[in-house]
Amino acid sequence: MLHVTLTTLNPYAVPSEEWQLELPDGQLIEIKEADYSLPGLHMLDVAKLDKLMGSIAERVYVAAENARIAPDGSIRSERVGTVLDVGHFYKRFAAHYYREGDHGQIVPTPIVKAYPRVDRELLAAIREKPIGYYATYFNSRNAKRSHNIDLAAKAIDGAVVFPGELFSFNRTVGIRTRDRGYKEAPIIVRGELSEGVGGGICQVSSTLYNAVDRAGLTIIERYSHSKRVPYVLAGRDATVSWGGPDFSFRNDYNQPVLIKALSIHGKMYVTVYSSELIEYKPREVPGMSKTKLPEEESVTTTRD
Repeated sequence: MLHVTLTTLNPYAVPSEEWQLELPDGQLIEIKEADYSLPGLHMLDVAKLDKLMGSIAERVYVAAENARIAPDGSIRSERVGTVLDVGHFYKRFAAHYYREGDHGQIVPTPIVKAYPRVDRELLAAIREKPIGYYATYFNSRNAKRSHNIDLAAKAIDGAVVFPGELFSFNRTVGIRTRDRGYKEAPIIVRGELSEGVGGGICQVSSTLYNAVDRAGLTIIERYSHSKRVPYVLAGRDATVSWGGPDFSFRNDYNQPVLIKALSIHGKMYVTVYSSELIEYKPREVPGMSKTKLPEEESVTTTRD
């Protein structure tokens, strides 16, 4: 628990006493009260205090983690995180600084729990009923393209979309760069074959689109490629590009939905699940047979 050790100060002079802030892991931060006063005054410098709180907030932050389905099918439990309660920290710091009341020598800093959006119980409930499914095929001998497909599939795998919530492929997958592990692979830019970082991921977005469409979810944003792509039927593709076209859908059902995605042995699978309580209206979507292995990916810009 974070706390402040405070000694008695002269309220009519610029303070010079030192405080010790103890972090949850036992580390101490030496704080001179004068460093947080306006020049020549016993008055808080809010900008400096904000900087201090920001630094402490980063050090005490523990991210909450959603429950997830492990590769063996078991459910990995969620993890509760912690965050600094900035509002209460400011009030307690100011109360001591201005000598408001007798707070003792140790001031506990308020740390609050941060709960994950998806816990074990919810995940167990929404993995029961498949409501949409789609599979496409790719040439696994194209190592770079296969690698990009696998990365993007892992990025959307396990996503939970709550009732009324919007799912964005670009926001979920993030920017496609070499630093994030994506490789250059064949793409089509304005109808011409080229090379681009992240080539291949549009097969993931297109497979997701068809699974989501079969599940009857509300498609919000979808764009076709500039040239026919071989891994889905004509008009059944969904091109994506960072800073450009996105694929998004909204869950208008009464239950959350779970996205499961897997890329393996030249096949790209997406399944949409929900609970037995869902009231959904599936749509007819033609399947894709393994008639031709695509060698390239189409996008509208090289930023994909």
